[in-house]
Amino acid sequence: MPVPTEFTPVASTLGGVLIGASAVMLMLFHGRIAGISGIVGRLLLPYDGDQPVHAAAFVAGLIAAPLMYAAAGMAVTQTVSDNLPLMLVGGLLVGFGAAYGGGCTSGHGVCGLSRLSPLSLAATAVFMTTGFATVFVVRHMIGG
Repeated sequence: MPVPTEFTPVASTLGGVLIGASAVMLMLFHGRIAGISGIVGRLLLPYDGDQPVHAAAFVAGLIAAPLMYAAAGMAVTQTVSDNLPLMLVGGLLVGFGAAYGGGCTSGHGVCGLSRLSPLSLAATAVFMTTGFATVFVVRHMIGG
């Protein structure tokens, strides 16, 4: 049975504006692309001459945002599988894809497309097509 989803145009638009604004500010003030895999990678040794403070602050913001949302009394809902092997395989595939594709969905989809990068256009087309196919298979063929 398909999982019902809500239509939230205002919240989605505001979220998109905030993501775009953060990507612009990171590029403007630090000359960095706001790709999550690259930002998290800057937290790992060896550092490439860059102090990881800004990366740590960005990741802390990702973690703090839903906590602040919940503290304000708004419901935070997230569906995560309880199938550990599935999560492990999914995580490995995402990590491999981000490393092999030269970035993640946020880096290519938000920042790369806005810079008119042909590589980002190809990468975004591949991961969106794969995502559409996965949802179709899970919802209509497997019966998820």
